[in-house]
Amino acid sequence: MTSRRANAKALVKDSVNKEGGCVKEASKEYQPTGVGSRLTEILLAIGAVLTTVGFVLAFTIAAPVNGATVDGVELIGDTMVANQQLFSQKIFYFHMPVAVVSFVILGFAAYCALRYLMTKRAHFDMCSQVATRVALLFVVMTMITGVLWTRFEWGVWWTWEPRLTTYLILTLMVMGYFVLRTAIDEPERRATFASVFNIIMFIDVPICMLITRMIPSSVHPVVFRTDSGLSPDMLIPLLMNLFGMLCIGIALYQLSARNEHLAQRLEAIKEVLDRE
Repeated sequence: MTSRRANAKALVKDSVNKEGGCVKEASKEYQPTGVGSRLTEILLAIGAVLTTVGFVLAFTIAAPVNGATVDGVELIGDTMVANQQLFSQKIFYFHMPVAVVSFVILGFAAYCALRYLMTKRAHFDMCSQVATRVALLFVVMTMITGVLWTRFEWGVWWTWEPRLTTYLILTLMVMGYFVLRTAIDEPERRATFASVFNIIMFIDVPICMLITRMIPSSVHPVVFRTDSGLSPDMLIPLLMNLFGMLCIGIALYQLSARNEHLAQRLEAIKEVLDRE
């Protein structure tokens, strides 16, 4: 609540007519619209339909396949592992889409952070914070499904495989972002530090995406390549889940941003009324 009140004060500084103390000016930029609400509902509905159909197809049409490329038998953790994945490979149809969506949302958060550093407008800091909050949800889901996949495929709960390690670093950085925001009380200083940290955090995103190409010995599969590596019965449900999760991610961002707008708008109105 303290952080939200501080952000509201920054919004007042940006938006309020200081001479007239006009409440309308303090909140007009953040007025939610019926069109925005309807778009959020449509995106949630599309996302729910696409992911549901995608998962059904993944379990009914897509055939079980071998897993990550392992040359013969390889020592993973303390376990000798062969190239066997089969039914546990179905986790892939959830794991990969949520991972990609986490990258997309973190990219948007970094863009908003950069815009804040360029303009010093509290609105962009709020957008960056909300986007990172939504990204945290997808990051956690990615880690959970990744650990399950590791357990079922390689027989261990964790191994310091390159992609797992780089994504763990990203997860810790996303969590650290919110610790940083909590640790700083002054709103402009908090927004500046958080924006810089957000941009630095985003540097790990392309590393996570390209690590399997940068380190060929990685046992993690390369999904995006020239021949796609997937037959149509696998690619179609995967893409449906991917676009469905993307729609859900955008809708969650819009919903969270609208709630944050309303909360900060209320705090801004209180601030104006206290000054009059």
